Amino acid sequence: MNDAQDDGWWYCLRHNRVEHGAGCPNSQRMGPYEDEATAARALSIAAERNEAWEEQDEDEGNS
Repeated sequence: MNDAQDDGWWYCLRHNRVEHGAGCPNSQRMGPYEDEATAARALSIAAERNEAWEEQDEDEGNS
């Protein structure tokens, strides 16, 4: 059985870089992602999701 840490691409928050497979502990990185390019966008993806959630919260508060 493969450990999830051995597969996929990750963005390491400690080293600010993309990692493939085993690397820093999962608590210090984001992922896994399906490819290196997506992992490299991890911080942008998180920011986009946070913005969408904030907009949704604002819309729900105005109902």
